[in-house]
Amino acid sequence: MFLFAPLQSNIGQALIKKYDLDTKVIDSVLLYSPENGIVYKSSAALAIAKHLGFPRNLLAVFYIIPAFIRNIVYDFIAKNRYKWYGKKEACMIPTPELKSKFLS
Repeated sequence: MFLFAPLQSNIGQALIKKYDLDTKVIDSVLLYSPENGIVYKSSAALAIAKHLGFPRNLLAVFYIIPAFIRNIVYDFIAKNRYKWYGKKEACMIPTPELKSKFLS
């Protein structure tokens, strides 16, 4: 359902240019769809979760919370995720199956 593109890729750079995105300010997940354009941070995470199936799709209920409050929580989790869950010493080498999910 979802494909990924690094912001450094040709597709990523085209989206940055088309939507005039300041990547120094937006340091979060971006979700692009032709219907909705670009959404990011908590709105992107909830839009993705909505399509992941039960029980993760239940997270969509958080749309009732205003985006500025959701984004404060999102930023708090993003800031602390490595402290809570750890950080790998090396990047994962993607499998061919995982590579097929990237646009470039």
